[in-house]
Amino acid sequence: LISVKTSDTDTRSAAGKDDDPPREEPWETALKTTVVDVEVGEFEGRKVSVWDLLHSRYIPEENRKELLELFRAGELTLEQVK
Repeated sequence: LISVKTSDTDTRSAAGKDDDPPREEPWETALKTTVVDVEVGEFEGRKVSVWDLLHSRYIPEENRKELLELFRAGELTLEQVK
């Protein structure tokens, strides 16, 4: 995510809506900032965020959706997702 700040002036539109992009959810931030050591595949020997690993070809889309839903709902801890 890249953001560019062009001025210090108020960026609200005439309708009063804030033009800032939506903020990242805390659960999403946790997955993006937690890294794991991966011992196989294209990530071998690297630290990779749990988010990137979940969105890799190694996790089928159906499983990824289920894990994300359970984590978002608080039914899985970050350790369990890892």
